[in-house]
Amino acid sequence: MRAADALMEALKAEGVEHIFGIPGGANLPIYDAVHGADLDHIQARHEQGAGHMAEGYAKSSGRVGVAFATSGPGATNLITPIADAIMDSVPTVFITGQVRTELIGTDGFQEADVNGITMPIVKHSFMVQDPRYIPDYVHSAFHLASTGRPGPVLVDVPQDLSRADIDYEPSTDTPNLPGYKPSTEGNIKQIRLAAKALANASRPVIYAGGGVINANASQELRDLCLADNFPVTCTVMGLGGFPAGHEQWLGMLGMHGTRTANYAMDNADLIVGIGARFDDRITGKLSEFAPRAKFVHIDIDPAEISKNVPAHIPIVGDAKEVLPKLTKEYRALQADRARLDPWWDQLHRWQRDYPLGYDDSEDSEIKPQAMVEAMYRATEGDAIITSDVGQHQMWAAQYYHFTKPRRWINSGGLGTMGFGLPSAIGAKVANPDEQVVCLAGDGSLIMTCQELATAVRHQIPVKVFLMNNGYFGMVRQWQELFWEGRYSSVEMGPSPDWAKLADAFGATGVMVDDKNEVEGAMRDALANEGPVLLDVRVTQEENCYPMIPAGSAAREMVGGPEPAPKG
Repeated sequence: MRAADALMEALKAEGVEHIFGIPGGANLPIYDAVHGADLDHIQARHEQGAGHMAEGYAKSSGRVGVAFATSGPGATNLITPIADAIMDSVPTVFITGQVRTELIGTDGFQEADVNGITMPIVKHSFMVQDPRYIPDYVHSAFHLASTGRPGPVLVDVPQDLSRADIDYEPSTDTPNLPGYKPSTEGNIKQIRLAAKALANASRPVIYAGGGVINANASQELRDLCLADNFPVTCTVMGLGGFPAGHEQWLGMLGMHGTRTANYAMDNADLIVGIGARFDDRITGKLSEFAPRAKFVHIDIDPAEISKNVPAHIPIVGDAKEVLPKLTKEYRALQADRARLDPWWDQLHRWQRDYPLGYDDSEDSEIKPQAMVEAMYRATEGDAIITSDVGQHQMWAAQYYHFTKPRRWINSGGLGTMGFGLPSAIGAKVANPDEQVVCLAGDGSLIMTCQELATAVRHQIPVKVFLMNNGYFGMVRQWQELFWEGRYSSVEMGPSPDWAKLADAFGATGVMVDDKNEVEGAMRDALANEGPVLLDVRVTQEENCYPMIPAGSAAREMVGGPEPAPKG
């Protein structure tokens, strides 16, 4: 059997049904094997798009996403998706073609040291030197990508080795990888210390991140929070891990989070971080972050513990396994629930005094916040929503109320423009019976709009709701607020007629500029059986508030009622 055919068999043994990619000279043998394999190959229009499709597939399903690319520029076009996947812990396997072995190191045509280039941004990589090991490398890649802290794994296959004949035998054994043994259970002594800290805390906050989603631990998080009246906040990557609208929900925290969530963190005496990185978008000015709090930090990745914020009680383990133990230990302590009443009195005052809100237009002008609210009503709050990065991403996080995990697909850590549309295609492939909507910005959509052709060709009926304000909106907001209004290279200038562009790709294009027509246009788009691009012309210079300026403390939020209250 050709090694390329064995590669296909190994993929199928891992349960792979869909692959995203583009063929080229160095991976021709692999694509010849695809031709005869019982696998659904989605031909992207750019390797970056293929990589983001694999991410969207993985994020929305929890299964490993797979993308193919050829050598040289094909492989280097995957760099952004790979970096995105490592930042957001996305289980992905990227299989690249490489020039023939005798050409490696000679600067041959379309040669690039993809292993060396990607080394800082992969969980692991394999450079095939013996074709007999190709199936084993595939199995190891899937194991690494999907266990411990998930992440991207690269397999680089020289063209001549993929053509070689090998003996293939299916393997069902778990790969034996010396030195790779993720700790999942959590230390029971540390868990008991955390339970006691919760029982003694009078101003606790449960702070959950994307690790809860990755661990499929949303129910376990809810059980812990409901073991007492614990207030809960989530990062932008953790939205849906705890249901928005629940009485214990404080809203999202961080740079564009609610004032209640950020003030709660600033005044807490105990913060329990679960699957969250304490990154700069959460902490703001690190030296002033949560000055009154002790920290419990639960994470599958020991490298994240105390990386940014020193953990008083570190717990290395999988949230799915740790949280039930923590809940059990806490309940056994029979803590006084009344101790939290004064804390909730304060939280309720902040919720009453500092709600999310905006000034709606008095005419037909479409405010971007109103667009998101219309999207929420049109989808009845039950759709998979993808986004790019920027103002539209934050408004979606604020005004689309996610109640279930894996319904909010976006680029968190890397902040990748152009992520939304291809990730929506991947999410729709993984969830064909779900409504999938990409909320895009015009600055982002122009970067990967060619993937509309992919959606049309493969009959993938994604819906793109374009928040069109004619700017790189978030950059413009920063220039307005912090650079004295000196707008530099943020106006989009002449943009395509988006409706006509969609039509040119074979999709349905619609433009709307009246707020009274937005929801109806969205409902029509959702009812359409094919891909649709809805161009919504919103207020051009609307700012996203509230906001913690970069390098400032949570108590220094701007936008909305001022000044910040004292806890």
